[in-house]
Amino acid sequence: MIQPSQVFLCIEPVDMRWGMDRLSAYLQGMAQPPCNGAVYAFTNRHRSRLKLLAWDGNGVWLALRRLHQGAFRWPAAGDIVHQVNQQEWLALADGIEWQRLRAKLPDHWHA
Repeated sequence: MIQPSQVFLCIEPVDMRWGMDRLSAYLQGMAQPPCNGAVYAFTNRHRSRLKLLAWDGNGVWLALRRLHQGAFRWPAAGDIVHQVNQQEWLALADGIEWQRLRAKLPDHWHA
């Protein structure tokens, strides 16, 4: 099981038929080093599939997750990649609305 310490979400959707080499070349084209120990997550246009690319020093991991219902929550367009923390990653992988983890409390609520 991949348990990444750094996860970067690639904002633009990609063709889920792409393999390790094509995804690595795509990252390099965006000036992102694919072999820096981080995990890069890609999604399709419908946000129903999630593909992970990870270099671990010994080889490459390529993993795919498909939701049977619903869609993965993804950042809005604008950035090339978006970093998520461990808690957000776990929520995203479970198909949970991970952006809510950073939600600011309303001013009238007291912590």
